[in-house]
Amino acid sequence: MLQSLRPFLTKILNPIARNLNINPNIVTVISPFVAVVAAYGYAHHLLILGTVAILLSGLLDVIDGAVARYHNRSSKFGAFLDSTMDRFADAIIYIGIIFGGYCDWFVGVLAIHSAICVSYVRARAESQGVECNIGIAERAVRMIILMVGSLIGFFAGDIYFTYTIYILVILSYFTVGQRIVHVWRQLND
Repeated sequence: MLQSLRPFLTKILNPIARNLNINPNIVTVISPFVAVVAAYGYAHHLLILGTVAILLSGLLDVIDGAVARYHNRSSKFGAFLDSTMDRFADAIIYIGIIFGGYCDWFVGVLAIHSAICVSYVRARAESQGVECNIGIAERAVRMIILMVGSLIGFFAGDIYFTYTIYILVILSYFTVGQRIVHVWRQLND
């Protein structure tokens, strides 16, 4: 869904990547630690801290790829590590939200499960030779919704942030369904 922004982001990220001549895997591994800060913020009802930490974690997530591409350090292991660290970060953030009491534990577990399933379906599809970066709620979109929901919750009340979690669960499972249908069509043509 946000793929159309890639050329714009490349123009912004290339100067940053040029000045960060480090192993991109180091940047990748830092991201889940920033997600811990987000989880801490949510667990302690500091929605702005959670939002800023998600934003920083997301920034690191795009910078690692930009550094890898700019310095010709892209690798299969780097892509694997990036995807794995993203799953850690997703789960860590939702655990903080659960501890903060913004949603029932069951809804929080569904949020973790649905986020992981979106990624799993894509990985499994690609192992079958089907490109599967479609869907209404890819990770970047989910993180943007989470940040916007946090800000709305901060200004309008916690219940609005709780509604955001419910919306994310629904959108994530809907995305899983979209991807399953897409793969079914590709493999049955």
